[in-house]
Amino acid sequence: MTTPLASIIGSGFLVLGPILTTAYGKFAPLAMCGLCLGAYLFGAAIRFNISELEKHSDASGHLVRGMEILASWTLGFAYIISVAYYLNLFGAFGVSLTPANSPWNAKLLTTAVFAPILYVGWTRGFRSLENMEYLSVTTKLAIIAGLVVGLAAYVIENGSHGEFFFVEPHITAWSAVTLSFGLIVTVQGFETSRYLGAEYDEQTRRLSMQLAQALSAGIYVTYILLITYIFPPDQFELSETAIVDMMKVVAPILPVLLVAAALAAQFSAAVADTSGSGGLVAELTGNRLTPRVGYVVLTAVGLLLTWSANVFEIIAYASRAFAAYYMLQAAIAAVRSARSSGRRMQTGLFVALSILGLLIVVLGRPVES
Repeated sequence: MTTPLASIIGSGFLVLGPILTTAYGKFAPLAMCGLCLGAYLFGAAIRFNISELEKHSDASGHLVRGMEILASWTLGFAYIISVAYYLNLFGAFGVSLTPANSPWNAKLLTTAVFAPILYVGWTRGFRSLENMEYLSVTTKLAIIAGLVVGLAAYVIENGSHGEFFFVEPHITAWSAVTLSFGLIVTVQGFETSRYLGAEYDEQTRRLSMQLAQALSAGIYVTYILLITYIFPPDQFELSETAIVDMMKVVAPILPVLLVAAALAAQFSAAVADTSGSGGLVAELTGNRLTPRVGYVVLTAVGLLLTWSANVFEIIAYASRAFAAYYMLQAAIAAVRSARSSGRRMQTGLFVALSILGLLIVVLGRPVES
């Protein structure tokens, strides 16, 4: 459960609060519920595939095997974009409390962080970074717990004076839908359970995903409920680090802790996805391309995105990439389900999810800061 949970509750947690409260206003908790529900349903398709792969590993058929290979390539590409997303947030939070706080300096820090990740992956692989990754995950989850407790205390205090704000949404109708499409990456990470077959059995992997998604949804929705109604409109300017400014009024220590959590979250996620992308490249090419080549490609694409797009645009790109992977997983589940009698409703659900994934790929748009 820890592996998918650590992936789900990561960078997105820190940027999602300001984004949803600014865009959706008093309806931000509903938008959060919609994101979590969509993620859970995509997770259901992947859980179905985990079971089917365990039962019929040698009888998938050429169509399904081809779709699985395409899905794996898509996931590898999504990892490449997500590392750029994580490290750009790392750069933004890294300079947020310093005199050097500017988009240019944030990009410089992001560029600098790519170098040691590429060097370690090229020379020694990522085993030497694993202990740091585990420590950063623990730190991140502890600070997030402290954030939720601090917010709860602040809400209780404000509630006793009736100081709540019900802000009207800035966007409505179709714009609200397409923006949510561009945010799916913020609740992504549950698919990691799909690839733990060497360590855990099918039932454990399915349950790990369900529990991680349920717990993360509870944390996310609680967080958004606490943050939506306690800040007056226009108190802060929307940016990738807006949560730092918001938390200054809750407790003086929270901004420092949140920056520490952000750096820990981005580093651990970047290391994990860099390692995952390199491993997928090697596996899918039969080791004709080594993980080292994957790391070089990842770094090149990451630097290109860093200097050509802002963080919100990279978030939308990453959401589309993961949505393409979920679309393919849902399509695989639909094909497998259609081959079994008496599963029409289930097949219909998977077809609908595949169509939803396609819509996210085509229509998902970035936040406008």
